[in-house]
Amino acid sequence: MRYFPFGRAAFSILMLAVASGAWLSLQPAPKHHATLTYWTYANTHYNSYKKVIPEFERQNPGVTVDLELVSLNALSSRMQAAMLADLDVPDIFEMEIGQSGTLFRGPTKDIGLVDLGPRIHAPGPDGAPPLWDRMVHARFSPYTNRGHIYGLPHDVHAVQLAYRRDIFEKAGVDVSQIKTWDDFVKVGRKMTIPNKRYMMEMSDSDATVLEPLLFQRGGGYFDENGRVIMDNEIAVQTMCWYVPLVAGPHKIASNVGYFGQVQTKAVEDGYMLCYICPDWRSKTFENDVSHMKGKMGLMPVPLAAPNGPQTTTWGGTMVGLTKHNNHQDLAWKLAMFLLLDKTQVAERYRATNILPPVKDLWADPAFHERSAYWSNEKTGESYIRLAPEVPPHYSSPVIQTATDKFSQALIDCVHYYNVHGYVDHGDAQFESYVRSRLKLRADQVRAMAGRNPY
Repeated sequence: MRYFPFGRAAFSILMLAVASGAWLSLQPAPKHHATLTYWTYANTHYNSYKKVIPEFERQNPGVTVDLELVSLNALSSRMQAAMLADLDVPDIFEMEIGQSGTLFRGPTKDIGLVDLGPRIHAPGPDGAPPLWDRMVHARFSPYTNRGHIYGLPHDVHAVQLAYRRDIFEKAGVDVSQIKTWDDFVKVGRKMTIPNKRYMMEMSDSDATVLEPLLFQRGGGYFDENGRVIMDNEIAVQTMCWYVPLVAGPHKIASNVGYFGQVQTKAVEDGYMLCYICPDWRSKTFENDVSHMKGKMGLMPVPLAAPNGPQTTTWGGTMVGLTKHNNHQDLAWKLAMFLLLDKTQVAERYRATNILPPVKDLWADPAFHERSAYWSNEKTGESYIRLAPEVPPHYSSPVIQTATDKFSQALIDCVHYYNVHGYVDHGDAQFESYVRSRLKLRADQVRAMAGRNPY
């Protein structure tokens, strides 16, 4: 290559890039012809909405809705790229709670989402109370940033413990007497058989269960102002309490993964007796371990403090509107149709076991039916009783970094405990180590957040 100094390979790549760019410029992305485009990542939501959107279109002549199922793993990055490029942006979308904070990056004026606060606080049609008064307030916290509410909660996701009722009854354990975590651990010491049976599903390498237990105690990754709090005193004491349950020779918890065939077999074999169980996961048990029907039960989460909540939360979905939307009133109308239409409530609940965040919908008989799977309990009522106690938790544009760093802190502390032992060196030494590791990881999150002061 006489006139191209970098060689034939580089020249070929350059020509390919030029040709690709030219082709793309002549092939613009297809435009949506529907009035509204709706993105969701959840199959259950997609299938439910697909059934009822034709009715919305019938009630609004001339309106069409393009419902798209988007991969959860790609949704956050695709949304951000679409808004930055002003290309293929949905009018209305759903985002998983652990990713939602990534959309709140930058100055408020540059966030590509509609502030829903004015609509949420406004009186409803025909004198109905504001939506704010009808919903579980704590569920707005993950989607609130700098005083603006960017998302409607799709769910409550109160948590109970699912347990092998038949095994407990055979052992003479009355779960109604398990009031506190101290009670729970005491029973766990008796029921655990090392390498054969463990009291609780908890991981020693990721914070999936540790996170909701932190929320139950009033902790979290961030406070309501976005400041990092994952190394505060609540976090330190929660970690000190948790690690001995999953590490060392006297552990009472184990984990084989939260989904899939191995976890299903663990339920069947009684390898783990108790499982953290938000409403949506109760349906997962029904579907994946169906022949455990009548052998499973649900109980409130044991108390971490005398006047604390008997529940926590795991998971969630926000519904948001984008500023690129030219039909915001219509998009809001669609959101209200999917969220509030009473004709859909029973079928959707029976298909998912998900409790909606709108309290007046809980009067529907579907939420008060007995479940043969859950030992003839009224599972909907049990989640309804706990819903008002669901704790708030706050997000941030660096939420995914925070969750990763918190899991790393857990791994650090478990390793220290396994190597050095808690008893041998005393509580103070272990607590000092926990405090130092949480601060290290929290400082890493603060450094990441500091690069983007918003």
